[in-house]
Amino acid sequence: MLMNARLFGNPHSQSPSSLLATKYVETARVRMLHFFRADPEHFDLIFVANATAALKLVGEGIRGHAKNRLWYGYHAASHTSVVGLRELAPAGSRCFFTDTEVEQWLSEGVEIPCMGLGDGRAQPLGLFAYPAQSNMDGRRLPLDWAGRLRRSASKVNSEIYSLLDAAAFVATAQLDLSDPENASDFTTLSFYKIFGFPDLGALIVRKDTGPVLLKRPYFGGGTVDMVINGADDAWHATKQGVLHEALEDGTPAFHTITALHCALDVHTRLYGCMANVSQHAGHLAAVLYRRLASLVHGNGTPVCTIYKDNASLYQDSRTQGPTIAFNLRTRRSAWIGKSDFERLAILNNIQLRTGGVCNPGGIASYLDLSPKEMRENYAEGLRCGNGIDLLNGKPTGIIRVSLGAMSHMKDVDACVSFVAKFIDQETSQNVELEHLDSLRNPTDSSRYFFWCKRKRATGTGATESWTADHATQRVTQEAQYAPVSNCSELKSKHRFLGEKRDLLFLDKKSVKTAVHEI
Repeated sequence: MLMNARLFGNPHSQSPSSLLATKYVETARVRMLHFFRADPEHFDLIFVANATAALKLVGEGIRGHAKNRLWYGYHAASHTSVVGLRELAPAGSRCFFTDTEVEQWLSEGVEIPCMGLGDGRAQPLGLFAYPAQSNMDGRRLPLDWAGRLRRSASKVNSEIYSLLDAAAFVATAQLDLSDPENASDFTTLSFYKIFGFPDLGALIVRKDTGPVLLKRPYFGGGTVDMVINGADDAWHATKQGVLHEALEDGTPAFHTITALHCALDVHTRLYGCMANVSQHAGHLAAVLYRRLASLVHGNGTPVCTIYKDNASLYQDSRTQGPTIAFNLRTRRSAWIGKSDFERLAILNNIQLRTGGVCNPGGIASYLDLSPKEMRENYAEGLRCGNGIDLLNGKPTGIIRVSLGAMSHMKDVDACVSFVAKFIDQETSQNVELEHLDSLRNPTDSSRYFFWCKRKRATGTGATESWTADHATQRVTQEAQYAPVSNCSELKSKHRFLGEKRDLLFLDKKSVKTAVHEI
């Protein structure tokens, strides 16, 4: 009713519809600050398109303030969008590869190297960024670093600001900004990760820090009080007093912002508070982790290689969020391609993510990829999302499962049941699932596709019958399947199916049984 029964207009006006939109935008701003326990006296909230837009706003603003003095430090567990801010730091950047490196830096006076500064007398201005929760493996990093950084910088008279990427964290945890002295200077997040809708982001800024953002090189409509055109006479006056008015470029997304009222009301009615969401999602993740870790092939080889920090514990909300990152192995410990796993998951109505998941540091660390190897992989043709799963014997990405407020134990059961289909109970070498062949576009009429049921030994020594269906047929819960390319290849390769070696070993009779005309 809120969105259907009222007329909203551009807030940059005094018409009744515009004033109504302004009212709902400003009340949404205050409600969301309270949701994060941030006192409006000490914090302001700037609405942006998404978390990346919030990060970019901080980078451009602080770069305008620092000029060529900006130095940037970031944690290796950061999202790609956080890493990208290093390109705005002419005084250099540093990647902190471990928590220990950050702790040592904080304890030793947060020294900033004067790289790239032409004037030796100039003092660098620093920005240190890190995620509240890794978007790859769900590990949660210490939230007290921001306050400690502020105190350490004050002792040595350094100007260093903190940036907290809370996008992954806020989905299932309470962001608590009730203590301004220990809160990050800048906090970025996305509302869709919390509510599902609307698609909107925010930058929360400590008001004491806010002025450093006002010297950004760009200004948009609604953020200035005066603009003079011309060459010699060009001039503009940025709005003063209210931070968000100087930083929200153009017409605010007032319909989307107004929808936050509906989202927050429904979220509160369904879940009560974020503590309930955290407990629920954490319990599901702990169960899923234990069950995936317990899956083994017939010879005892683990099915899943799970990527998890040694210091994090599932169902401990201080150290771990409800995210599980893993890859699959065959009984011979060969890697199963993540892309084929995802295609099969889609056919089983399972939503998950695979690939580099926009976390280059986590991928490099867990998959043991050196910078040299990553450059070589790029030279070999690896690109973001292009389906190359293995290079030089190593995976190029991971499988990630995330749980949240709306997840259910049935989702955990479905995920485990699906992964269990990759278990090979055989102890002999005659039947082996090594690699899943890449599934091409099933709408291509020049190709035939099959999902062939895997052969299973019975107690009597006989085997179950084989079935084959067109690729558009949904994979059932009762059988294991592997994708196959076209009929001619299927008929010609008597020992295995598909284009990649060791996909699925068969004898001649089984191949003939599997092949049929569509």
